[in-house]
Amino acid sequence: MHKILIEDIEFEPNKTLAYEFDEFMEEFGCNIKADLEIKSLGDFIEVTGHALGKIKLTCDRCLNEYDYDLDIDIEETFAKQALQNDYGQEFELSSGQFITDLNGADEIDIYDLLYQSVILALPNKKVCGINCNEGMFVSEDDINIHDDRMDVFKSIKIERKD
Repeated sequence: MHKILIEDIEFEPNKTLAYEFDEFMEEFGCNIKADLEIKSLGDFIEVTGHALGKIKLTCDRCLNEYDYDLDIDIEETFAKQALQNDYGQEFELSSGQFITDLNGADEIDIYDLLYQSVILALPNKKVCGINCNEGMFVSEDDINIHDDRMDVFKSIKIERKD
């Protein structure tokens, strides 16, 4: 579907392939546009680019649907061969060190890469706007409900000793 063969990248000038993605993604219910540059760096492949889209999300506070403008940068590095042998022991990854292992696969699935990038870019707390307070506050009318059982507390008098 949207798979790039690694050997196609190797045969491009400067080992760099430009890829345009403009398709409706069923999972998000919207069209996603992305301009990607896929570059071979010896044992690694680097995919960089930018993706845009307008996704319908449901607000976690008021449960109304709203449009979320997706605007993300994509930076992903793939290892052509398995890294497990080189890095058999545990080590800590820092920023920019995350590499996806292709385990000898001969292609990269661009659709899956964009799907994962969009999922990771969505907000954890989906709120339709800064002023969203639908149902969050109780009005004065809701507070003044009379309960006969509480009348006994109205007759209590507290004496102060000064």
